[in-house]
Amino acid sequence: MRVFPAVDILGGKCVQLVQGKRENSTAYGSPLECARRWTDEGADSLHIVNLDGAFGDSGKNAEQIKSVIDETGAFVQLGGGIRSLSDAAGWLNAGVDRVIIGTLAIKEPECIRELSAEYGSDRVVAGVDARDGQVVVSGWEEPAGDYIGWAKRFEELGAGALLFTNVDVEGLQEGIAADPVRRLLESTYLPVIIAGGISLPSDVVTLKKMGVDGIVMGSALYSGKISLKEALEVCR
Repeated sequence: MRVFPAVDILGGKCVQLVQGKRENSTAYGSPLECARRWTDEGADSLHIVNLDGAFGDSGKNAEQIKSVIDETGAFVQLGGGIRSLSDAAGWLNAGVDRVIIGTLAIKEPECIRELSAEYGSDRVVAGVDARDGQVVVSGWEEPAGDYIGWAKRFEELGAGALLFTNVDVEGLQEGIAADPVRRLLESTYLPVIIAGGISLPSDVVTLKKMGVDGIVMGSALYSGKISLKEALEVCR
């Protein structure tokens, strides 16, 4: 199971939000400083989110993101603000190992098929962000249907993996909700990466036993509630 420390970027700084709300943000320094911290502690993969892109400014933070790619040598998956095929292609051509397609995949599902055909399915992750079992898009504001149904659709379209973010527990540092994860794993053959609520080594143990492919660690990692070392030890 792969561990992805989160490097979420807002206004050029590495931040963590609570429940995806920009007014509930805590800054932790530059994106490169944070990325280097995690790679120095043993991470070989990073999860970058361009929050300015998610909030509508897709061109912002490009320099910081490219700096992390170039300077760390880590495997990088990137989401946030990818609103078109050209946006996705631009990041893949710039050195991102794989892109996470969220709102675009819901509004234009065929983009998954096209990107997978052009770049290979292993470089395309479909984002499944869910609240109360419903996919939510556009900054987690708009419901868009059952998350299991969308996961199956993305599998049919050729996505290489799914990123499941449980919005109900994201950023709260109160632990995972296992049942929605279990339902998803039982519904797809795709590798599934989990984000949201991972706060204790026991959460990591649970997800590993369930068979998830990777975990994204954010707020609890930055606050020190769980250490990267603890998570890596469980995964290894």
